[in-house]
Amino acid sequence: MKRINSFKRDLEAKKAVKIIAGIDNFDMERVRNVVMAADKAGASAVDVSANEEIIKMAKETTSLPVFVSSIVPEDLAMAVRAGADAIEIGNFDALYKKGLRMSASEILDIVKETLSLVKKSNIFVCVTVPGHIDVSSQIALAKELEELNIDLIQTEGAAIANAHSEGARGLLETAQVSIANTIELARNVEIPVMTASGLTATTVKMAFAAGASAVGVGSCVNKLNSQIEMIATATAIVEAAKGETIEEKEEVLA
Repeated sequence: MKRINSFKRDLEAKKAVKIIAGIDNFDMERVRNVVMAADKAGASAVDVSANEEIIKMAKETTSLPVFVSSIVPEDLAMAVRAGADAIEIGNFDALYKKGLRMSASEILDIVKETLSLVKKSNIFVCVTVPGHIDVSSQIALAKELEELNIDLIQTEGAAIANAHSEGARGLLETAQVSIANTIELARNVEIPVMTASGLTATTVKMAFAAGASAVGVGSCVNKLNSQIEMIATATAIVEAAKGETIEEKEEVLA
């Protein structure tokens, strides 16, 4: 059975969780720790950078579906050859830190070129809709992606959100933009929507309530210093998404 099928089942159940190592994270050991945390937490998938050795390591470390993110079509084609279970054009948050902004037309060009390179592989394709463009443009882009038979779209917002508060209030402010984008996109397209950017165990339930079929969580896991912390945080996120506690999971497995 293809690994991606388990992710598709969680997507249909509207409880999929993707743990993101980072589009620009090429530190083998840190990525390995994130992958292991996602695996032990029972996440639905893990997302890594477009590096052949990292993809190989991820595939060997976990039985979870491995997403590979990039904005370079040739790198995504390489990822498919290297065994990626899904490819994602996006996870732009890390790129925003370098001052990069991508327009809807630029993203469409990348998507079309990527599809032309991987069309024979029947690979699962996800595309991030940039949060810095206005909502009407996001909807228009999502509809064009739907026409291209893209499997999943991901929202974002943390890079443009302006959270001034600390603690739980700050977390809510950070996630607000991406969740608002989720509401608009879920209303206007049939493609499943994955909410990402600024999400934590506190806010993932809000994302699903907004219409998300999946959540993508990165910085609150991949910025932690120890694998134990990563596992604990990823587990809390998975439990929040799937509405179960560790005790309930043990009962199911018994």
